[in-house]
Amino acid sequence: MSARELDRAGVSDRDLRLAYEECRRLNARHGRTYFLATRLLSPAQRPAVHALYGFARWADDIVDDPGVPGGLTARAAALDELERRFGTAWQDGRGGHPVVDAVVDTARRYGIGRRHFTDFLASMRMDLHVEEYPTFQELMTYVHGSAAVIGLQCLPVLRTVGPQERAAPHAAGLGTAFQITNFIRDVGEDLDRGRIYLPADQLASHGVDRDLLMWCRRTGRGSTRVAAALRERIAHTRGLYRYASLGVPILAPASRPCVAAALVLYRRILDEVERHGVEVVLHRRVCVSRGRRAAVAARGAAGAAVARFGAAAARRGGR
Repeated sequence: MSARELDRAGVSDRDLRLAYEECRRLNARHGRTYFLATRLLSPAQRPAVHALYGFARWADDIVDDPGVPGGLTARAAALDELERRFGTAWQDGRGGHPVVDAVVDTARRYGIGRRHFTDFLASMRMDLHVEEYPTFQELMTYVHGSAAVIGLQCLPVLRTVGPQERAAPHAAGLGTAFQITNFIRDVGEDLDRGRIYLPADQLASHGVDRDLLMWCRRTGRGSTRVAAALRERIAHTRGLYRYASLGVPILAPASRPCVAAALVLYRRILDEVERHGVEVVLHRRVCVSRGRRAAVAARGAAGAAVARFGAAAARRGGR
């Protein structure tokens, strides 16, 4: 992270600057789509978004790493420790870990409510013991904490042209759309972890259950029933993206190119799944090509430049 970004964000404390740097490294290493979109934000906004991503990534890695010595017990203890550090930092300003310190500093700077982090950690804890969701509504309870609240956390950083309450449902909807896209893309990998993030009742309506999914994964073969179930999930998720897109014009002009680019890039994962045949997700991970990501980013960069020029001109005109 450049010193300019941290200066523009008003982060002067040396330890906090190092903490934000660590979050940026996490985002750059793991969040290719998010990191690319973040480059379209103003320098002052980027450290906060890196901090929010870094915290979410750290917690997600705890619950998803089957190689942790001690297994489930150790992962639960690590999540307990993360929650303890977060509580200490919320109370005292520092929690003894750079990612925690950066995200709590971000929450304080932007007035992000603690409940969004509490709900997030509750969903992360569900991943330690919940392997499948009987109904769509039960899955949405998990998704609220694992994804919708991420959109709500980011909203104060992105800012709006009107009351945040108008944009909040769309921000939550975009987080949900991102998460369900991940569920579709990662069906095979999640099966290897013993998890299914497709609602059992909706799978059953197509004659699909865990045994059939596991058979497809094990044999490398497909199933027309699984394909129909996945197409239904994709169609529903496209609807979520349409709803989320209605919130983009409510955002501050400088933030619109970033969010629009992230929406387009993530929605294109669904395009790639369909292009390769929906059942491909049972056997390998599908991603958007580097060239297509770069093309979207280039268009977003042009929009971001125009927005910043307009904002600068407005400031000059107001003098």
